[in-house]
Amino acid sequence: MFRYYLGLGFRSLRRNPVLTILMVLTLSVGVAASMTTLTLLHGMSGDPIPQKSDRLFVPRLDNYPADNPPGDGEPPQQVTHTDAMALWEQAKGLRQTPIYGTGPAIDSGRADLPPFFSDGLAVGSDFFAMFDVPFLYGQAWSKAEDDKGASVVVIGRGLSERVFGDGVDPVGKTIRISDNDYSIVGVADTWNPVPKFYRLIGNNQYGTSEDVFLPFRTAIAREMQVNGSIDCSSNADPGFKGLVASECVWMQFWVELESASDRAEYADYLNAYVAEQKALGRFPRPANNRLHNVMEWLDFNEVVSDDTRTSTWLAFGFLLVCLVNTVGLLLAKFSARPGEIGVRRALGATRRDVFKQYLTEAGVIGLVGAGVGVGLTFAALAFIRNFDEDISLITRVDGVMLVSAIVLSVAASLLAGLLPTWRACQVVPALQLKSQ
Repeated sequence: MFRYYLGLGFRSLRRNPVLTILMVLTLSVGVAASMTTLTLLHGMSGDPIPQKSDRLFVPRLDNYPADNPPGDGEPPQQVTHTDAMALWEQAKGLRQTPIYGTGPAIDSGRADLPPFFSDGLAVGSDFFAMFDVPFLYGQAWSKAEDDKGASVVVIGRGLSERVFGDGVDPVGKTIRISDNDYSIVGVADTWNPVPKFYRLIGNNQYGTSEDVFLPFRTAIAREMQVNGSIDCSSNADPGFKGLVASECVWMQFWVELESASDRAEYADYLNAYVAEQKALGRFPRPANNRLHNVMEWLDFNEVVSDDTRTSTWLAFGFLLVCLVNTVGLLLAKFSARPGEIGVRRALGATRRDVFKQYLTEAGVIGLVGAGVGVGLTFAALAFIRNFDEDISLITRVDGVMLVSAIVLSVAASLLAGLLPTWRACQVVPALQLKSQ
């Protein structure tokens, strides 16, 4: 019987075409507005590495001077080179890596491709396994190469295809980066975690991954300039070496633990490390450490802003207004058919049968509205993508969002159809037949 009612629902779309178009447009615009904002919120608030987000941590150490503490009492968001090296070398986690951004110049050696700047990171060899970076060719450099600061590099797929061509394995070849030659040991495949959790400070939170990954010690030894935030609460000697030796915070440190339950043990280690440094004359303030897992780190950095949440609620409020208008239009549509309902009731149809038929008709309007709404959602997201390329990665409609749009539209139309359908069921057959 449902198939019969479904067929009636699609045929009824041709009745009162003006009302039908108004209902579909009203519903689809509301769905498009809510799904557009919900898609953005979904992209911003998702877990970028769900398989291990509870085991990856960012430690923060309070090295502010005693006479110049921050107003909010929070430690710096980054760490000094001194602390990053100590935590890295002591290796109390399963894996760990310091990270700082660079902007190296790439010389392809080709006449048709002049030198250009790229986005890079100085990292430890654990970086790739920690963050599940996929490889197209080759692999990460070894720990031994880490320790000696070897002239090796992992490049991204985009840079590899730009310099060496599509489908070419460049592992073993040499590439010139900032006036030094590096041997390519691996090519990272396309890898764009959203949000870009491992590099939130002073960087685009929704950008694509970097194209150049250099050994941390190599980058420090060659004084590769910092592409990122530098916060100095006390004076530092001039130059790169002065920055390295200073109490300025300018790099991230990440650690992966065996399990989330090891968090307390690592926190105790941080406390012991700070106590040790206090004995050496550093960390003048009371111990004030923090340890954030991935989702806590995203929340601390307010990756999802209050404005985004407010916009989402406003969009759903607009959908509610659209539903109210759809209720009125459905009342007008169904109220024009009392004779038809009276005949059906006189022929033996129960109120339940009438209710099922007209609610199915409302659902059909929701299906059509879903199709139009999804199209409008894609159009709105494409406009946002062209308007602001920095957030292009979160303007993609995945399968979950597509199904959500359809379910939302049908559910909204069924909800809007409850009152008009109930009113249609109240038609008294005798009165309608007598008036015909």
